[in-house]
Amino acid sequence: MMQPQILLLKEGTDNSQGKPQLVSNINACQSVVDAVRTTLGPRGMDKLIVDNNGKATISNDGATIMKLLDIVHPAAKTLVDIAKSQDAEVGDGTTSVVLLAGEFLKQLKQFVEEGVHPRIIIKAVRKSLQLCLQKISELSVKINKSNVAEHRSLLEKCAATAMSSKLIHQQKGFFSKMVVDAVLSLDELLPLNMIGIKKVAGGALEDSELVAGVAFKKTFSYAGFEMQPKTYKNCKIALLNIELELKAERDNAEIRVDSVKEYQKIVDAEWQILYDKLAKIHESGANVVLSKLPIGDVATQYFADRDMFCAGRVPDEDLKRTMKACGGAVMTTAHDLKDSALGNCEAFIERQVGGERFNIFTGCPNARTCTLILRGGAEQFLEETERSLHDAIMIVRRTIKNDAVVAGGGAIEMELSKILRDYSRTIAGKEQLLVGAIAKALEIIPRQLCDNAGFDATNILNKLRQKHAQGNCWYGVDINKEDISDNYEACVWEPAIIKINALTAASEAACLILSVDETIKNPKSAGEGQMPARGRGMGRPM
Repeated sequence: MMQPQILLLKEGTDNSQGKPQLVSNINACQSVVDAVRTTLGPRGMDKLIVDNNGKATISNDGATIMKLLDIVHPAAKTLVDIAKSQDAEVGDGTTSVVLLAGEFLKQLKQFVEEGVHPRIIIKAVRKSLQLCLQKISELSVKINKSNVAEHRSLLEKCAATAMSSKLIHQQKGFFSKMVVDAVLSLDELLPLNMIGIKKVAGGALEDSELVAGVAFKKTFSYAGFEMQPKTYKNCKIALLNIELELKAERDNAEIRVDSVKEYQKIVDAEWQILYDKLAKIHESGANVVLSKLPIGDVATQYFADRDMFCAGRVPDEDLKRTMKACGGAVMTTAHDLKDSALGNCEAFIERQVGGERFNIFTGCPNARTCTLILRGGAEQFLEETERSLHDAIMIVRRTIKNDAVVAGGGAIEMELSKILRDYSRTIAGKEQLLVGAIAKALEIIPRQLCDNAGFDATNILNKLRQKHAQGNCWYGVDINKEDISDNYEACVWEPAIIKINALTAASEAACLILSVDETIKNPKSAGEGQMPARGRGMGRPM
């Protein structure tokens, strides 16, 4: 007698389970890794990604590429998430994270196929991670902050290492100084949004500058603007959120007027309100008036006659940064402009940067803010420079907070690989093979560095294994000499926190993917996927 078939899930539900499912997940992750594999290191290639609106992005930053790839495979999305978390937490090492996670899975795949239970593999991964983290904290070199010059040079080296794999690696000496100056000018909490980055097309990269204060593009201005003074010493700044122009009332208000005189009164009243506001602002003693809302032509001329500078429609973030730097408060009325509500700074100047005019406030009293003005040829190039500087800024912040560094260039990975190999020989059972596989997986970083630079990877890795076996723990790949060298001496330094975070995130992701053995996909409902029909609003023709 035949059993009736039991329908448990909705028709069309796609479910796959067991070993083939796990292997296919691992393969999906491999193809994601291949997308960013070649961007690692100083000789890494860049990717050009065009999104559905036709906007092209050229990038070398692992996290940026991962975000722009529209990945739909559920298991491979984990890799995107770890790249994002590495970017948010540390800022650099996003490509390494994806590579490590992918390589862990690749090396462990054979064991899955041979039928080792995923739980045993996961246990081995966790154990290896624990050993690695322990060893990083033993090996990492602590830096003393008491010696300012030494501390500064260390920060510069870390910033330069972060930039060496980016488009701007030619100018890394110039930019690393700039980044360190920028970060050191912030307060203890090192808030990122207090470093403004403004991009101006044209000019050379070396024309980029760091303004110790606030700078923003000149806003839209009306007639009479040219008569305003463009430089001040010790000026007072009024920050407003008021419209200083005559408004055409559109609120369907109806006023019945019998005579021309009465009409004139209404018009006069409107003007009078505006002039009262302007007089109050002038009396407060402010020299520079910044407003979030537009400042009209009447107001512009009024201020020009009284030697005051004004700018309307200032972007919100710039207004806030000005407020933090120069003190004062953003006022929503002109009636209460006391001295305490005004900001002040030593010097204000408007000057030409490339094709744009910039308003620059310097010598701010409680300034814990600065602005980087970037110059460069193409727009994509500027955007990539901004992303590279963001990475470097994050690295410097992290190094200030966590004062331990390790050598980069694959040195620390080789050392950890050696330690795991030695450890695997002391244990019996399946774990011996698994830990050995993870040790091999860690070698992907130096191997990929060699591959990307076009060196013979096997040859260089053999030399590295020999050096590490002899106890030289800081030997890594030297890209410039096509050989190996002591990367600690060569000043290729990275904050230990990058490596700790990268290894933790990669192992977590590998464990997560290994622990999934079934995927159930619900069928899309019939209506999904099409754009909703546009409603006929407000008399749109049929």
